[in-house]
Amino acid sequence: MPRVLCALLLAAGATAAGARAASSTPSAAAEVTSRVIPVPASVQAGGGAFRLTSGTAIEVDGGPDAPDSGSQAARDVADYAAGLLRPATGYALPVVQTLAALGEGGGRADGPAGIVLALGDTDQGLGDEGYRLHTTPTSVTVSARTPAGLFHGVQTLRQLLPAAVESRTAVPDTAWTVPDADIRDVPRYAYRGAMLDVARHFLTVAQVERSIDQLALYKINTLHLHLTDDQGWRIAVSSWPRLATYGGSTEVGGGSGGWYSQQDYQEIVGYAASRFLTVVPEIDGPGHTNAALASYAELNCDGKAPALYTGTSVGFSSLCVGHDNTYTFLDDVIREVAALTPGPYLHIGGDEAHSTSAADYVTFVDHVQQIVAAHGKTVIGWHQIDSAHPAPGAIAQYWGTAGDETDVAAAAQAGTRLIMSPANRAYLDMKYTSSTSLGLNWAGYVEVKTSYDWDPATFVKNVPASAVFGVEAPLWTETLKSNADLDFMAFPRLPGIAELGWSPAATHDWDAYRVRLAAQAPRWTALGITFYRSPQVDWPAA
Repeated sequence: MPRVLCALLLAAGATAAGARAASSTPSAAAEVTSRVIPVPASVQAGGGAFRLTSGTAIEVDGGPDAPDSGSQAARDVADYAAGLLRPATGYALPVVQTLAALGEGGGRADGPAGIVLALGDTDQGLGDEGYRLHTTPTSVTVSARTPAGLFHGVQTLRQLLPAAVESRTAVPDTAWTVPDADIRDVPRYAYRGAMLDVARHFLTVAQVERSIDQLALYKINTLHLHLTDDQGWRIAVSSWPRLATYGGSTEVGGGSGGWYSQQDYQEIVGYAASRFLTVVPEIDGPGHTNAALASYAELNCDGKAPALYTGTSVGFSSLCVGHDNTYTFLDDVIREVAALTPGPYLHIGGDEAHSTSAADYVTFVDHVQQIVAAHGKTVIGWHQIDSAHPAPGAIAQYWGTAGDETDVAAAAQAGTRLIMSPANRAYLDMKYTSSTSLGLNWAGYVEVKTSYDWDPATFVKNVPASAVFGVEAPLWTETLKSNADLDFMAFPRLPGIAELGWSPAATHDWDAYRVRLAAQAPRWTALGITFYRSPQVDWPAA
């Protein structure tokens, strides 16, 4: 090990040696779980609390068998962690690289260290996203099999530190202590998503990236972008340029709208990837298509383009299912969007097609699924696609409220996977109460307890638990434009949906969760998040 690295790590160990080690009691686990959302799968007492000091370094262990790409990915996670922790602590936190074995409990086996991020954990059960976090008075070690697992572990480390760590300026005289912990954590579901509707009101690249950072904090791994609707088309398509330049020129209420160039979209995709989120683009059809119909007359059955639309009604528009030009158009759009999207999924919409006959709807969905498959993507669609013929591997996104839809259950029993987004539980744009100034209420009022207190595996009757692929929290923007608007509707409900997706079902308990949720408030304040102070939660004084 290089001499300078030894000096750094020994300094970290010496200054942390006085930190109190908690005994192996229930209180050690309770202190950890009180700070972390989603609650980890397993928490025990570790080897003692760890305190960051001016001598702490961040050590990257790429693992003895990690390829160069794995070592670089681990280094990228370390650089991200350093960027999170440096401003508030004021510490240099140098990132250094070494190779060293992990001990049996997940901690370092070869002496003192600072913060250790280690790839190559031998625990096969950690899978693609799990991690272990182990503290001693001289080190805190996050280990994982993959860089994604390391990144999720860093989010837990971040939440274990005082909320002031989110400050972008130094917070002196703060004890940056990580409580005694031995955590082994894996997600319940592979798909844990959130949706941003950028069609009703356009959101800038900066706004989307700000949301990505919020999602990453709670281990959400998928960003679904609702890119097209009646009110706006938000992605440039070179073969059909008027979709963006004309179809993207307005929004709800008649604002100037906006659209993403292909470079903008790639920036979003890349930023999401740096936070281990996969982007799922949605090209909605056959309904919710007025922006496209207004842009190109030939997409209409009568050859006449309607006016641009700035209202909020739904169900009045439809692509011309019987025209070959419709599928040429869709093939071009899906080809270009798929080529820009490294993730495996493409969302085809399929909801509220009230102006499309039942027969035409089936024809449309079946044809579009073939186009998506031809361009190498797996179809996701709103659960109405179950009334057509879901392709093998297709995923239906459930947004109903009753939980008794027989076609959804039948499709699930036949092998169609489900993403659970019941509107009366998971829709973040629903009003909290009748006095909430933002949002809608067609699915009812969704207070924080209502949003949290349900089980994705049992919400729809007669759906096998194995058919549930994950959960997603959609945020529609008919009434939302600013960051403050988005924050107010997402927080405090978003962390609860994230926990439903990550944590074991046995841990879901409202009374315990509301206490942990209240503890997040100072962190949101430090992050500049404007949140709804629900009376169902005993928030700390503002």
